[in-house]
Order: sequence, then structure tokens, then C-alpha cells
Amino acid sequence: MVHKANKSAQWRVPIVIGVSLLALFVFPAFPAHAINQLPTPDPQPGSFGLEATKPQPAPTVGATITTPGSGASYATSPITVNGICPNDLLVQLYDNGVMVGSVMCNNGSFSLQVSLFAGANELSAIVYDNLEQAGPTSNVVAVTYTDTHLAAFGSLMTLTSSYGRRSAAAGGQLSWPLQLSGGSSPYAFDIDWGDGSSADLKSQPSAGVVAIDHVYKGAGIYQANVRVADANGVSAFLQVVAVANGQVDSSTAGSANGANGTNGSGSGQTVTKVLWIPAAISFVLLLPTFWLGRQSQVISLRNKMLKERDSYEKK
Repeated sequence: MVHKANKSAQWRVPIVIGVSLLALFVFPAFPAHAINQLPTPDPQPGSFGLEATKPQPAPTVGATITTPGSGASYATSPITVNGICPNDLLVQLYDNGVMVGSVMCNNGSFSLQVSLFAGANELSAIVYDNLEQAGPTSNVVAVTYTDTHLAAFGSLMTLTSSYGRRSAAAGGQLSWPLQLSGGSSPYAFDIDWGDGSSADLKSQPSAGVVAIDHVYKGAGIYQANVRVADANGVSAFLQVVAVANGQVDSSTAGSANGANGTNGSGSGQTVTKVLWIPAAISFVLLLPTFWLGRQSQVISLRNKMLKERDSYEKK
């Protein structure tokens, strides 16, 4: 029994020593940013990736259109639509079910310009969170637009988009597809990207899908205004929200507004955190390792003495 116990102790000691040394050399005190910069292996053929987003409930409170009031009639377009909304949500305005503009809710209210369709228009608004989850639909406001240009030229022009908000990395190209319908070709675009840069001027020979592009130098949320005019001077207007992702720099934060002064996330400060727990564990395990090593030497000497005594007694 004594020999079995000694043999068991001899096996346990190397295992504990190996684990302790592994913890000492494999888990030093890494800075948090160094861990984040460790290379990620490329996916191998047949492998699967999993990406998770922390869930959050969709907005439960919607926007309310306060002006114009139902029954209003207009002879010019675009018009200004105002309302109240939950703060920091995207407000997308719809006219007859078509998205005609978007803006960020700031201080509990929103205001944006929208182009109207000729004749009857039913305006409504829907709020969206940063996960593009929709909230309740607002009240519906019915207004009428008497298009004098339609009577003169017989062709209505509309500018819409399927996207009320588009994003790209700061310094990268943001592309936005628009849908241009009606009017008389050719068309001229005047685009204000909301970052203080010169307006983009773009010509378009025909109606259809039109792609506009821009590079934001600084991260933030910007209000982009797009105006188009056809050969007869008929115009349409679209107001949307552009997001440049990345770290907000203090020199560019002032230009990242989006009509509500909202900047992108990020403070511009780098915080370094050191993970001391693995190092502490290694230090704690190091002390018993030396003690166990000492005990291992004692056990080995004892076993050697027992073997010599047994051999002597047999003689």
C-alpha cells in the first residue's frame, strides 16, 4: 500500500508542475487591446461561422405627425413635416406607402422636407432603432397637392429610395441607390451630404435607378439632402440620414451633425485594461509547485532507500 501511494504521488506531481508551468507561460498579463489584435484564423472549407447580436426590444412608442394637419392643400412642393418622437430613433416618413424622407429624432421632435405626389397624399411615419427594428406607425395625415407643373408639362417626377439610412466606414465609400421616376430628361442632381463639403453635382440622362456616392472623412451621423430637376425645371427633393462608422475625432465631430447635432459613438479616448487574473493564478500555483517538487525529491529518496533495504534483507 505504501508503494502504491508513493507511485500515485509521483504521477500527480509532474501533472501539477506541468499545469502550473503552462499557466505561467501561456497566460501572462496581456493588455486588453493586444488580445483584440490577435489574428483571427481564416475560415476553412466546410466550416461554419456564427455571429450574434445582443437582443433588445423593438420600439413601443411611435412618432406623431403634428403639422401639417389633415385636409391641408398645397400648390408647391416640397413641404415641411413636423412631429414628436422617441429620442435618438430614426424617423422615416411615408407618402402613400412610399418612403419619401428620413431624419433622426432629436430632443423628442423631428422636422423634414418631403416632396408630394400630385393629388391625394397620405403621410405617416415609422420609427426605427439602431437594429432596424420598427416601432408603431404614426397617425395618418391626408393632404392634397395641386401640381401646376403637371398641368403644364403633363409629367410628374418623383425621387424615392428604399433606404432611409445607409452606413459605411469613415474614409470608405458610401453608396446610395435612388429611384427617379417621371419628368423629362435630362436630369440634374444637387446633393448636399451634410458634412460641410462642396455639393455634388450630377447629371443623369434618363430616369430609373440612380446611384450616388460619397466618402465621409469623419465618423458621425449626417443629414443628406438630394434635389433633382428635369429639363422643364420640375424638381423633386429627398432628405435621408447617412452614417459614417468609426471613432469620432474631435477635429471632425463638429461637422457630424445630421440636422440634430448627433455624433457617432466613440469618445476618441483609448483605454488600456490589463488582465491581471491569469498572472495572479500563475503566481499562486508557482508556490505549491516548488513545495511539491521538494516533496517529490523526498519521496524518490525514500523509495530508493526502501528498495535498497529490501534487497539487503533478501541477501
